[in-house]
Amino acid sequence: MPTTGKNLAVIGGGVIGLAVARRAAQDGWRVRVHRTEQRGASWVAGGMLAPHSEGWPGEERLLRLGLASLELWHRDFLDGLPPEVITARQSLVVAVDRADAADLSTVGEWLRAQGHPVTLTTAARDVEPLLAQGIRHGFIAETELAVDNRALVDALAGHCDRLGVRWAPPVHDLAEIGADAADTVVIANGLDAPALWPGLPIRPVKGEVLRLRRRKGCMPVPQRVIRARVHGRQVYLVPRADGVVVGATQYEHGRDTAPAVTGVRELLDDACAVVPALGEYEFAECAAGLRPMTPDNLPLVGRLDARTLVAAGHGRSGFLLAPWTAEAIAAELRGAPLAGAEDLMSVGVR
Repeated sequence: MPTTGKNLAVIGGGVIGLAVARRAAQDGWRVRVHRTEQRGASWVAGGMLAPHSEGWPGEERLLRLGLASLELWHRDFLDGLPPEVITARQSLVVAVDRADAADLSTVGEWLRAQGHPVTLTTAARDVEPLLAQGIRHGFIAETELAVDNRALVDALAGHCDRLGVRWAPPVHDLAEIGADAADTVVIANGLDAPALWPGLPIRPVKGEVLRLRRRKGCMPVPQRVIRARVHGRQVYLVPRADGVVVGATQYEHGRDTAPAVTGVRELLDDACAVVPALGEYEFAECAAGLRPMTPDNLPLVGRLDARTLVAAGHGRSGFLLAPWTAEAIAAELRGAPLAGAEDLMSVGVR
């Protein structure tokens, strides 16, 4: 292990902060993570690693970034973590009606034009028999994954422990971290990053997420992620060992994290329209989280000044982009920025 002999303070204990801390510790930094006991976006997330199935025309840079990070997931990001954090391999994207099928075809053609073709099908129920009758059109993203978000965060924290990372209370001002305590600071506390560095263009976008638990005698849990367009709305079903995660709504409502009846009802209706057997599952949990979004949907990853870096604003892609973010920050810490990183990160940090 290389040894830098330097101290690094990472502010934020979600998936991004932990991924950055772990990578820096592997490079020999003495790392301290400032984290709160409150559960943030990482606790509520669905855990999809899905650059193909979440892609949309106009978001070419986000697609390239997501694919680069997915490659790191497959390569070595899971080293030192339990394999059971992976809950699904492959995604199946389907359409419920003709308009949804047209949107799906648009995405498929766009992916092909980007040089990343997916496998189209008109027999989606042959791929996933639990789908409702009448659902035929879809495509398969064969390299996509899903993780148990909560298990992964715990596993990353455990790996940080084994690497000697220390834990500290949250900070509310960068001045609280003196130069004697840290040579470098990484702001990785998502939605709260602008409080530490005013002007960072990050805003909250609310999303409800449901957890359904399989009961004895019910149909089995799907083997892959199912994403669907249901009369223009998007819904995803992410397998877990004991059920599925259903998500997610998306709208701006300040910092309100109270689940709304309309959002919950639409998620349940859409999930059961795609996989009717879910109607027999137990309704186990409902939560709402706040995605830290930027104006161009790209993360803020890079250097702010000689001592301060930022890794925030990952929006709906925090888990997917954790490996790439950790590598980009590690490269900055080495003084050799990651090749191509400037073209992929948000304009807000340039």
